[in-house]
Amino acid sequence: MKKINKKSLQLALLVSFLIFGILALRAQEAPWMRNRVVSPELHADNSVTFKIFSPESDKITISGNWMDGWGASEALIKNDTGLWILTVGPLEPEIYTYSFSSYGIRFLDPANSLVMRDGRRHESMLLVPGKASSLYAVQNVPHGTLSKVWYDSPTLELKRRMYVYTPPGYESGTEKYPVFYLLHGGGGDEDAWSTLGRTCQIMDNLIAQGKAKPMIVVMTNGNPGDAASPGEAPPKKEEDNMEDIFSMGSGVFEKSLVNDVIPFVDKQYRTLPGRENKAVSGLSMGGMQTMNLAFDHTDVFDYFGVMSMGLTDPDPSGRTWFQNVDTRIKNLETKGYKLYWIGCGTDDFLYEAAGNLVDKMKENNLEFTYRESSGGHSWSNWRIYLSEFAPLLFK
Repeated sequence: MKKINKKSLQLALLVSFLIFGILALRAQEAPWMRNRVVSPELHADNSVTFKIFSPESDKITISGNWMDGWGASEALIKNDTGLWILTVGPLEPEIYTYSFSSYGIRFLDPANSLVMRDGRRHESMLLVPGKASSLYAVQNVPHGTLSKVWYDSPTLELKRRMYVYTPPGYESGTEKYPVFYLLHGGGGDEDAWSTLGRTCQIMDNLIAQGKAKPMIVVMTNGNPGDAASPGEAPPKKEEDNMEDIFSMGSGVFEKSLVNDVIPFVDKQYRTLPGRENKAVSGLSMGGMQTMNLAFDHTDVFDYFGVMSMGLTDPDPSGRTWFQNVDTRIKNLETKGYKLYWIGCGTDDFLYEAAGNLVDKMKENNLEFTYRESSGGHSWSNWRIYLSEFAPLLFK
């Protein structure tokens, strides 16, 4: 047998290690190693790089809520390994959602485990850190508890689910708390305010900073025909989908909140009595429900917050969501209230409706606070509104 030269062996091993290293790097781009792709990648200047490995694709675009215009998108660039890359920004500190699209199919970022659900739509999530978004982030402060609670609703003839936030220290204490009822918009459900609105993080941080009083926050499902969010409730009967009584403008949800939800919460949780310890606020559809509650149940709540909603003009058929407003609004004057807060973005499609509500309040010499912001009908605004409205409660 021929004797192997020691230097030749060392050279062979060195070459083998080099080849192995090159193959290992290439393996990161192989389909079975796609989880090694880092996306999104946040840079020091708050620019963000998105990546996805897809050598078979001819075009991949990204749509994100930092872009202007409905359905706006931008194309990623493909390198010679099949990795698609795009850098955007720098972006302002905020929570952003996005998705990729290829061959007309929208899909999530496979390298990003953070996902937000908005109704039946899912999108990948990105939090750009900074002063403006710090209130939405999980901070090193005492944390409250989020519970998913089932309750009976005789008004709706359903067993329904709601989310309940209890402040830090609730479980170990005996103190009683005021209650804030927080309502989502059309297409959402009981999960919307905690997932998209970051309610728990906002309340934890506000309470820790001493800006908001500790309070219980109840987030219901505002769709009166639904027991819970998709996949979390028994299937509905076919005839339920046809009943106009379960439409969002029927007023039946507002009745169920007063007759079913509030008594349940007062029985199951340590709550303070009286309307001075109850607040209600909602966005869009939830803003409409808040307005109805202010008109018809002024004796139940002392604080009202209307986000991205107002008095709308009749549709082409002559129907309107609000009937007999001039008569019903007198309840606010007769019974009084501590706060009526209105907030809307200048680019919101309901901006004019919010202006109509402001005019109606002025016409009736009713006190209110109006918050006008930039932007449109978006969670970017509604998170800000929550962070500004909650500190005003129960003072």
